[in-house]
Amino acid sequence: MLFTPVKIGPLQLRNRSIRAAAFEGMCPGHTVSERLVNYHRSVAAGGVGMTTVAYAAVIKSGLSFPHQLWLRKEIIPELKTLTDAIHQENAAVSVQIGHCGNMSKHGIIGSRPVSASSRINLYAPSYPRAMNQNEIAEMAKSFGQAVRIAQQSGFDAVEVHAGHGYLISQFLSPYTNHRRDEFGGPLKNRMRFMEMVMQEVMEAAADRTAVLVKMNMRDGFNGGMEVQETLEVAKRLEKLGAHALVLSGGFVSRAPMYILRGAMPVNTLALHIDSMVMSFLTKYFGRFMVRPVPFTENYFMEDAKLFRRELKMPLVYVGGILSRENIEEALSAGFDAVAIARALIKDPDFINKLKAEELKHSSCDTCNYCIAVMYNEHIRCIQNERAG
Repeated sequence: MLFTPVKIGPLQLRNRSIRAAAFEGMCPGHTVSERLVNYHRSVAAGGVGMTTVAYAAVIKSGLSFPHQLWLRKEIIPELKTLTDAIHQENAAVSVQIGHCGNMSKHGIIGSRPVSASSRINLYAPSYPRAMNQNEIAEMAKSFGQAVRIAQQSGFDAVEVHAGHGYLISQFLSPYTNHRRDEFGGPLKNRMRFMEMVMQEVMEAAADRTAVLVKMNMRDGFNGGMEVQETLEVAKRLEKLGAHALVLSGGFVSRAPMYILRGAMPVNTLALHIDSMVMSFLTKYFGRFMVRPVPFTENYFMEDAKLFRRELKMPLVYVGGILSRENIEEALSAGFDAVAIARALIKDPDFINKLKAEELKHSSCDTCNYCIAVMYNEHIRCIQNERAG
């Protein structure tokens, strides 16, 4: 099943594998680098149906890192160089669009971060201010503008990031949304910003660009969203016209290892933090702040099956895929495609090697070194220093 084509909205992929939107850290100055082009070209040449360029801010206030992509008209030529390189390898290319909200850094954006509510975020750390209703409307429009820039740059798809505790997720989750207007309170209200974003995105995408949405099935901690509510979010996204959902979970600012699983190598993480204070705190208290969650292959599968039973739209499975067996389990369960991160970081040729039956299982040992370094440098694999 892996090597059969699949259609997502107006886009047909050559096979059912997608390079997941794992942050590359390869955009110094918030623009495309030669390293980013070469990395995604290698993944495309390695056989994926589509590769996803990660974590592009729709406006400057959405940035968290100095090496994070920011979609804007001025860099369309550089973006076109990237998409052309991927298309030359006969793969499709998507860009993940979003806003970091309370994860944004004042030193990078030059202003106080914004969020659904004014609640301190110790993980960043930041103390955001609540967005007013005019700002909410303008923010939604910025997502539509990002889609238009993606189209002009040659991207085949966009992935709206509505999970992991970033801005859309901050409106959806009762943990971060304490508003008392029509954007807060019951789920119907907390979904309102997401609905505004999707209206702008779908209008901009028209029939030319596939629209995927990454969303949480659970926030991963007490007081966050659980399946009962996130199923309602998924059903609403289906009605709003999204072409596919990427089913994930976790909250960067509260339950980061629920997203990734395993343990964070905190000494490595501390070594790559610029702030001496944060580096010290991470080294000595990181094990308590970033608690491990056991890694198992296909770790989101049971929750994802609940969504598969309730929805008719295309669904992309992500989480713990390291083998051909993992992939076939997901596709046999009715998922239309699979999104893969670690195995492709370890070996960009992973898909071609599966096809040639050169391997059945990735040699990635899920040490999470790649996660520990990529937020302050570029993504690298300790087992394969050529990666990245």
